[in-house]
Amino acid sequence: MTRRRLCYVVSSEMTVKAFLMEHIRAAAARYDVTVVANASGVALHGVPAKLISAPIARRIAPLADLRALLKLVQIFRRERFDLVHSVTPKAGLLAALAGVLAGVPVRVHSFTGQVWATRSGAARAFLKALDRLTATLSTRVLADSVSQREFLVAEGVVSADRIQVLGKGSVNGVDGLRFRPDPGARMRVRERAGVPPQAIVFLYLGRFSRDKGLLDLARAFAQVAGNLPDVWLMLVGPDEDDIAQEIREACDTAAGRLRIVGHTAEPEQYMAAADVFVLPSYREGFGSTILEAAAAGVPAVGTRIYGITDAIVEGKTGFLVPVRDPDALAARMRQLAGDAPLREEMGRAARDRVLRDFRPDELARVMLAYYETLLGTGSESG
Repeated sequence: MTRRRLCYVVSSEMTVKAFLMEHIRAAAARYDVTVVANASGVALHGVPAKLISAPIARRIAPLADLRALLKLVQIFRRERFDLVHSVTPKAGLLAALAGVLAGVPVRVHSFTGQVWATRSGAARAFLKALDRLTATLSTRVLADSVSQREFLVAEGVVSADRIQVLGKGSVNGVDGLRFRPDPGARMRVRERAGVPPQAIVFLYLGRFSRDKGLLDLARAFAQVAGNLPDVWLMLVGPDEDDIAQEIREACDTAAGRLRIVGHTAEPEQYMAAADVFVLPSYREGFGSTILEAAAAGVPAVGTRIYGITDAIVEGKTGFLVPVRDPDALAARMRQLAGDAPLREEMGRAARDRVLRDFRPDELARVMLAYYETLLGTGSESG
């Protein structure tokens, strides 16, 4: 029997590497798989999938977006895919439009967070309308957390009968062998950063963006560090909003115990070096970095917003605090810094939960079963 043809569409090759490799491996056993991304080359590590480059930019650029749309229509018509699955906002809109124009029968989009959730006025209305259009043009829609699904339904972006969450949520889960407690990595990272081995390290890992609440974190850290001389703050990731200097200033007299690291290809090393993970974000799809920290046995403090409320079990694997509230954030950071048994208890509970509910192979299995339902291929042999 002829194998069905499946295509993943994303804006960035980083999305492929970070979220889709396990899904591609699982799907390639049954389908002919193609990845369309804005990349000249992605290391697929021997997975039998074809890569096609398309100029999909993350930010709105009308002429470039039109060229990308036409390119996708051309690709879809030539390749005759049975199912196209898009991830990330711009890729989702363009893939949905191109899929309709090219006659792709099954068009799936995964929502992983809404840019417009923190906007207001015309900008919010416009960006929200684009997400609504993506949902309308897609035949099925996924959300990577239960709370995000509820948010999208409540906001009228998609009807409840057309959007679902697979498994316990998250796009790809967490590899518990890669992200794990690692005393050796803990020592190496701290030594390299000039952080004392006995220090209490608060960690943020991700994009440096104002929407991530990093200035709130810096102000909270300044409060905590004023009373506790053994606490340090480590920030890891690319500075997309050019706010590193503002962060240093917000840390005030504690800036000497701040360490800012750029992009890393080894996030598991930094997770293992941390005592508490902090994500005071204003918007989030799921908060996957919280799960990665959890797998390393590290409890978390995050804001009480959709997405993060799925990643943290309040009082068991970490704490939730109000958004844009450095005082509340500082209080929970101070509590965890001063209570080693609590950190250890929450860290164990967090890792146990990840290993139980967010295994990548299980999420890939659930996604594959979803495709089989949509395509009616459950009885086919690979």
